[in-house]
Amino acid sequence: MRIDELVDDRRVVICCGTGGVGKTTTAAVLALEGARRGRKACVVTIDPARRLADALGIERLTNDPTEIDPKLWSDIGADVVPGGRLSAMMLDTKSTFDLLVTRNASSPEQARRILENTFYRNVSGALGGTQEYMAMEKLHELHDEGDFDLIVVDTPPTRHALDFLDAPQRLTRLLDNRVFRLLMMPTRAYLRVASVAVQTFLRTVSRVVGSEVIEDVVAFFRAFEGMEDGFRERAAVVGEILTDPATAFVLVTSPRRDAMQEATFFADRLAEAGQSVQSLIVNRVHPSFGDETPAGLRAAADTLRHAGSEPATRLAALYDSLADFREIATLEREHLEALRARIGGDTVLAYIPYLAHDVHDFATLHEVGELLFDTISAR
Repeated sequence: MRIDELVDDRRVVICCGTGGVGKTTTAAVLALEGARRGRKACVVTIDPARRLADALGIERLTNDPTEIDPKLWSDIGADVVPGGRLSAMMLDTKSTFDLLVTRNASSPEQARRILENTFYRNVSGALGGTQEYMAMEKLHELHDEGDFDLIVVDTPPTRHALDFLDAPQRLTRLLDNRVFRLLMMPTRAYLRVASVAVQTFLRTVSRVVGSEVIEDVVAFFRAFEGMEDGFRERAAVVGEILTDPATAFVLVTSPRRDAMQEATFFADRLAEAGQSVQSLIVNRVHPSFGDETPAGLRAAADTLRHAGSEPATRLAALYDSLADFREIATLEREHLEALRARIGGDTVLAYIPYLAHDVHDFATLHEVGELLFDTISAR
C-alpha cells in the first residue's frame, strides 16, 4: 500500500497511538489532504481536549460536523482538486447517546422514560465504555448518513483506543448477559424467573445505595424493552465497518521508547483481533543531515583539530555535533524498522521530522502534509 491510498481510496481511517505523539495533528493532516484531493472529508476526535479545534484554527467543535470555509485551506499551496470539502467535529457522548435512544425507541413515550430516568442521566456520559461505544455509533452515523467520502477518526490514547475497537462486542455481550435479560423482564415475569441470588443481591445493594437508586436502575433497563435488537444490529454493522477493506488503521508514534512500546502493544492487540496496521507514521524524528556516516564525520573532525587553527577547531566541533545527530537518527530508524518488521513488513513507514515551530493553523498543517506525502513518495 502507498500512503496516498489512505486519502485517495479508503473510506474510514482510524488514527491510534499514545498521547503526545502528534496523533491529532496527523488525523487533521490526512483529512486536509483528502479535501485538497477533491474528497468530502471529515475529521472526528473523541478526545475532549481542544487540540483538533486549535490545529484547524476554529473556535470550537460540536457533536455535528462543521464544514470549514474552503478559503481557509484551499488557498494554501497548489494542486487543489475542485469539489473537496473539509469538516470537523468532536464527540459529545451524552448527546450521541440521547440521539441513539430517540432513534431506537418504539415511541416518544419510551424515549422520554429513558431520557428522564435519573440513572440514565447520571451514567449516559460517564459510564465506563460509554464514550467508546458512542464513538462507534457516531462513526456509524457518519458512514451511513453523512455525505462524506473520507472519515478520519482521532482516537484517545492507545489503550482507550482498544476499548473503542472492542465497544461493539462488549455491548453485544452486555445485551446477552443473563442478569441484563432478567432486569429487562416485566415485573411479574421477573419475580417468577429471577433467582433468589439475584433478588438477594438487589436487596443487599439497595441497603447501601438506597432503594430509589435500585428502582431507577431496574426502571432504566426495563424502559429499554424492545430496543435491544436495534442496539445489537447497529453494533454488528459497526463491527463490519471496522473490518471492511475500505477501513484503514494508522498507528501514530514517535521515536520515544515508551511511545514505541505502546505502538507495539496496540499492533499486537489489533493482530489478535484479526486486523492490521496499514501505515506507521512517526512524528518528531531527527533528520539525517546527509549521507556521511558518523565515523566519517568524526574522522573529519579529528583532521580539522590537528590543523590547530581556531576556525578549524570550531568547525571540528560542528562535525562532532553532526556525527551525534547522525548516530541518533540512525539508531531511531533502526528501532523503527524493527517495529515495522514486528507489525508487518508491508506496513507503510512514514517519517515526519522535528519542526522549528508548533502546528497550529492550516499553513503548518499543509507543511506537515507535504513532508508526509512527499517523503513517502521519495522513499
